[in-house]
Formats: sequence, structure tokens, C-alpha cells
Amino acid sequence: MEKQPCVYLLASSRLGTLYIGVTSNLIKRIYEHRNELADGFTKRYKVHDLVWYEVHERMESAILREKQIKKWSRAAKIDLIEKSNREWRDLWLDLT
Repeated sequence: MEKQPCVYLLASSRLGTLYIGVTSNLIKRIYEHRNELADGFTKRYKVHDLVWYEVHERMESAILREKQIKKWSRAAKIDLIEKSNREWRDLWLDLT
């Protein structure tokens, strides 16, 4: 999974606060969120569980997808998560 463009969604809990991001190194970025290594939204609101991610071939397509999803309603984002992760399981455990 190293150096692979990804769009990801984090949650504070099931149906909790959501955060969407994009990265070229999912494992490193989620590690940073989980360990609160950077100040910001996810640290302030304890948004650490990886509940959805999507791998892309190119960073440009990942960024476009992130921007697209950011415009969606909260309900649409929840539907996206629940299509592949109905239990809102922390997918970080699958990556490590």
C-alpha cells in the first residue's frame, strides 16, 4: 500500500464525525492521524478510525475524487461507507 494514491474517510465512531482526505501513502498518513502527530481537525475531534478508502492509479484522480466526495451530503458519505463497511469496522487493522 506504500506510495499509492488513495482517498480515505475517517470517523470518530459509527455515524460519528467524518473526515475525508487524500494521500500517496495511506499507512503513514493514517498512522499520523491515529497518533495525533499533526494538529488539526482529526486531532481536535478524535477522528481516527479508517472506515473507507479507495486506491487510485494517479494522484490527480485521487484529488478529483476527494473533491467530489467533499461536496456530497453527509447521508451520501454514510452510504458510501456502508456499501463496503456496514459495521464501520476500523480498516486500519487490515493494513497493519
